Amino acid sequence: MEYDPTLLLQVEDVHKSFPGVNALSGMRLDLRHGEVLGLVGENGAGKSTLMKLLTGIYIHQEGEFFLDGEPLRVRTPLDAEKRGLSIIHQELNLVSHLTVAENIWLGREPRSGGVFTKPREQIARTRDLLERLEMDLDPKALVANLTVAKQQMVEIAKALSFDAKVLIMDEPTSALNETEVAQLHTLIRRFVTPETGVVYITHRMPELKSITDRITVIRDGKYITTTDTATSTLDEIISHMVGRAIDTSAKPVNVRDDREVILSVRNLTTKSALHEVSFDLHKGEVLGFAGLMGAGRTETARAIIGADPHVSAEITLRGTTVTISNPAQAARMGIGYLSEDRKKYGLMLNLDVAHNVTISSIQDKFTTGPFEKKSAIRQAAQDAVELLKVKTPSMTQQVKFLSGGNQQKAIIGRWLVKDCDVLIFDEPTRGIDVGAKEEIYQLLNHLAEQGKSIIMISSELPEILRMAHRVVVMSDGYVTGTLQADEATQESIMALATTRLSEKELP
Repeated sequence: MEYDPTLLLQVEDVHKSFPGVNALSGMRLDLRHGEVLGLVGENGAGKSTLMKLLTGIYIHQEGEFFLDGEPLRVRTPLDAEKRGLSIIHQELNLVSHLTVAENIWLGREPRSGGVFTKPREQIARTRDLLERLEMDLDPKALVANLTVAKQQMVEIAKALSFDAKVLIMDEPTSALNETEVAQLHTLIRRFVTPETGVVYITHRMPELKSITDRITVIRDGKYITTTDTATSTLDEIISHMVGRAIDTSAKPVNVRDDREVILSVRNLTTKSALHEVSFDLHKGEVLGFAGLMGAGRTETARAIIGADPHVSAEITLRGTTVTISNPAQAARMGIGYLSEDRKKYGLMLNLDVAHNVTISSIQDKFTTGPFEKKSAIRQAAQDAVELLKVKTPSMTQQVKFLSGGNQQKAIIGRWLVKDCDVLIFDEPTRGIDVGAKEEIYQLLNHLAEQGKSIIMISSELPEILRMAHRVVVMSDGYVTGTLQADEATQESIMALATTRLSEKELP
C-alpha cells in the first residue's frame, strides 16, 4: 500500500477477531495533519477495538498502520506513547490518592542518580506543562479532590507530556456539563497544530458539529464512510451509523392525571444534599428528573432506595407507608434502580451475562432449596437479551467483555426479569449510541404502556423532553418546579434549574 503524505495517521484493511466475535473486518481510517476527526458508530461497532489496536492494548492480526509516513506497529501501550499515540479512555485512568504532578509523571519521575525522585523538579515540569496548555490546575492538588472535568484535564496533560502526535479521546464528555464540554473543546483546539491531530469518539451527536472537521462512520466492524462535518447533517450521520432512518421527533406517550399514584415522596431530606423533596409518581408514567450537576437528582434516587441515609421522609408505595433501609429491600418491594455508575454499583464484571441479568431474582425465582435452576436462569436471561438486543456471543460471556452500551442493557434486563413496578433509571442512555438509545426509548414507552412507573434522571434535556410525561426540576437539593410535558421546554427547564431556593432563605 502507498502512503498518502497528507495524512498524519493511516489505517488500511485491518482485521481483528475474538472467540465467537469478528470485531473488525477490512477496517480503514485516515487522520489528516491539524484535524479533529470524529469517529462514530453504534455500541459494538468496533471503535474501541480499533483504538486499542492503535495504542498497543491489542496486537493486530492483519492490516497496515502508518504514522507520519512511517510503518507503525506497536506492541504495548508504552510503545504507543513513545511513538506519539496517546489515548484518554472514557473511564479515567488516574490514581486518586496521588497529586496532579505524580499522576502525570507516574513511572517517569525525574530521579537523582537513577534512584531518588526529585519532587521539586517534577512539580516545576508540571507547572511548565500546565502553563503551556493554559490549564488552571495545581500540581500539588490530590486528584481525588478534583472534579471530573479537572481530572479530564490531568489526563490530557499526561497524554501531552509524551509529546503526542495523535490524541485519541474516547467519550471524553460523558460526565461533563455544557460549560465543561466547552472548556474541553477549547483545550482540544489548543492542542491541534499542523503536526498533531485528534480522533474524537462520542455518542453525543451535536458535539460533532462543534469540534470535528470530518466524521468517520463504522458499523458492525466495517468502515462505512467519511464525510466533511460542515456539509453533513446529523440525520445523515445517524442513518449511516445504524443503517436505517430514525424518527427523533417522537413524543411521550400520554398519561392521564387521574391515574393511581404508585410512589409518593414527601419532605425527603438528607443531612446535606436534599431539602424537603416531594413528588408523586403515577402508574404508567415516565417522570423525568432534570437539573444541573449537583442539583440532587441522583441523591434523591439513592435516598429513596435506602442506598444513602435520610434525616426525614414519608414514602408511600401503592398506598402504604414504607421504610426502605437498603437497595435489596427496595428490590423486594418492587423498586428497581439503575445507577449512573454501572460498573461501580450495577455490574458484577467477572460474572457472566446470565447471572448479571438474573442476580436480583435468583432467590425468589430461580432456586430449589440451595440449588440454582440453571436452565431457567439461562432462559430468562436469553429472553431479556433478545428483547433488549444485547450483543453477546453467549449467556456465558463475562459481562466485562461487553461494550458499555450492552452492559447498560444487561442491567436494564435485570429489572425486567425482576418485574418491578417502579423503575428508577439514572442516566439510562449514558455511553449508548443513538440506535441503542432509540431502542431504550421504545422499551421505556412500552413498559409505561404496560403500567410500569418510571423515574428517568437525565442530563440531556432533549431526552427528558422526548420521554417525560412530567418533569421534576431540581436545584441545590430543592425541587424548584414540576412541568407537564406540554409546557416543558429547554428554556423553562433551565429557568427552574438555575433557581436557587436556598438563597431565598439566607438573611
